[in-house]
Formats: sequence, structure tokens, C-alpha cells
Amino acid sequence: MYTQCPQCLTIYRVEEKDLATAHGHGRCGHCDSVFDMLLTLTTQLPLESIEYLPEHAAQATPPTLGAPVLRPRSARVSAPIADAPLPRGARRGALPTFARSRRAPTRGNRRWLAASAVLLLTLGAQIAWSQRANWIDDGRVRGVLEPLCARLHCQLPLRHDASALELLSRDIQPHPSVPDALIISATLHNAAPYAQAWPTVEVALSDLDDKRIAMRRFQPRDYLADAHTVAQGIAAGASSSLVFEVVDPGHNAVAFEFRFE
Repeated sequence: MYTQCPQCLTIYRVEEKDLATAHGHGRCGHCDSVFDMLLTLTTQLPLESIEYLPEHAAQATPPTLGAPVLRPRSARVSAPIADAPLPRGARRGALPTFARSRRAPTRGNRRWLAASAVLLLTLGAQIAWSQRANWIDDGRVRGVLEPLCARLHCQLPLRHDASALELLSRDIQPHPSVPDALIISATLHNAAPYAQAWPTVEVALSDLDDKRIAMRRFQPRDYLADAHTVAQGIAAGASSSLVFEVVDPGHNAVAFEFRFE
């Protein structure tokens, strides 16, 4: 087959595979223009001298192909089934058995999804409960919880921020009435703008080499005798004197330190 470049009028021989792979388009090897090879496609050249190959006239509607050569196997089962007789008791438009069996597990899937959602909510609640102290101490979360708790007539636990506690003074002396015992006193200041719970106080004694030789942790009920004072916490900007009684670890204890938790 032959075709002609409309720009430089060069006529080329064309193979069927080139037409198929390029969808009828080709590039002229002389002038480098891209053109539609189907426009002047012909199976043979005229015997006389020519300058232009005739262009094929375009049709408004595509031609209908009526002489089939080969059909694929799937085309043999394309007989209409709309008018086929239905089995006794069957309704037209009803799903076949295999389709109904595939849709049956949908209810089970919904139950599985619902169970998964419940498990996720339970897990989230457990994580929130285990981290409740951090949530309560968070100022942003507490700003939401306090109005809600006021409506529900409940009371949130006091906030806890050890970084806002300051040690103003401290002292250590032999116990005046108990042998081999020490009295450690300290003044605690709450620099936070809100009342907070009394801290757990850790008192550690060390020797000259800064080696810890004794340590004790005091809960609020250990250094505060009044349960009401423990429940009220330490007010914002308030200072309080704390007194701790400890066993004297010996003459090697020459230094001590406090830590609040």
C-alpha cells in the first residue's frame, strides 16, 4: 500500500503493521511533518505519471461492515435470554442462587465491623483512663473538663506540676528527743497560678563523694497530719513549711537534697 505526504508530496510504501501501530499517522522522512496516512492510502499506484494521490472523501457516518470473516468464541453464546422460560416458582428480576449466597455474608460483615468499632472505642477509653493524670494536668484539656464537670456537679482532682514547685529554704538538725534521728525542714513554694496537689517528696542523703547513702520518699499523708489540708492542696502562690523525721545514717551523711514528684 502507498500514501503521500501532503507537505512535500513524497509518496511512501506503507506496511499494514505500521498503519495499525501508529493508528494511521506517520512522519515524513523528507520534511519531518506528521500526517494522516489513511487520507491518501491506496493499494497500487497509477501507471501514468502522477503528482498527487487522490484523497479519500470523508463519510458522515461510518460504514457498516456486513461480511464477517471470523468471530471469537464468546460471540456464540450471545443469544438473547430475556424471553427464555423461567423455572416454576421463580420471579423475573430475582437474584440467582449463586448471587444470593454471595450477599449472605453481608450481615456477618456488619456485625464484625460493629464489634471492631466497639473494641476500638474500648481500647481508646482504656488508653485515656491510663493517661488520665496527664489529661487532667493539661491546661487545654482541663479548660474543657472544668465547665463540663461543673454542670455534672463533680470535682476534678487537683492539678500536679512539680516543675512549678520551688524550694525556698532547707535545714537539717539532730532530733531533740529521739536518739539517732534527724529533723529535716524545708519551705515549699507553689509558683503556679493555680492550686495543685501536694507532691511526693524524695529526701536523699549523701557523703563527701556525693554518693547516696540513704533515701526516703514521703507521701503527702506522711508529712501532713491533717487530711483536710492534704485534700485542699497547696494554694496558688502559697508557701508552706514541711518537716521530715528520718533515721540518722551516720557521720558520713554530710549533704542532702530534695526532689518533688
